[in-house]
Amino acid sequence: MAAEDHRAAPRANSADFADQLAWRRLTARHADRLAEIMDAHGWPTADRFGADAARAAWLIAQHADRQLDVQRRALRLLERAVADGLAARRELAFLQDRTLVNEGREQIYGTQIAGVRDGAPVPWPCRDPERMDERRAEVGIPPFTEYVAQFT
Repeated sequence: MAAEDHRAAPRANSADFADQLAWRRLTARHADRLAEIMDAHGWPTADRFGADAARAAWLIAQHADRQLDVQRRALRLLERAVADGLAARRELAFLQDRTLVNEGREQIYGTQIAGVRDGAPVPWPCRDPERMDERRAEVGIPPFTEYVAQFT
């Protein structure tokens, strides 16, 4: 699923409605499958399923934007896995931000980009933005300016 997601990701922001629809269908199908996996096994951690499977589960959860129930559930399970030392705080931070943005709330780490202003990426609104880079450092995410440099 992760390989298919990577190949199809450019469709997400395509100007072509058919591409956008194909992306939505793909991410919905993947989110449904992730929900089945979580029903059967909980969060797929690297120690039980391998690093590739754990990373793929995180990616599928990230892209489950139109299935917020699946995204929220993945977030809860990933929070437990991080608390148990079985998953990375960095991945949790990205999923927390993505879920918060999808709920219409302020993100914490500034990982979700709202758009571009004056040629520079701008994050969705963020709690306590003057401390954003401090929080990012705590979970292993580079400062915002370094992070967005990869997009420009």
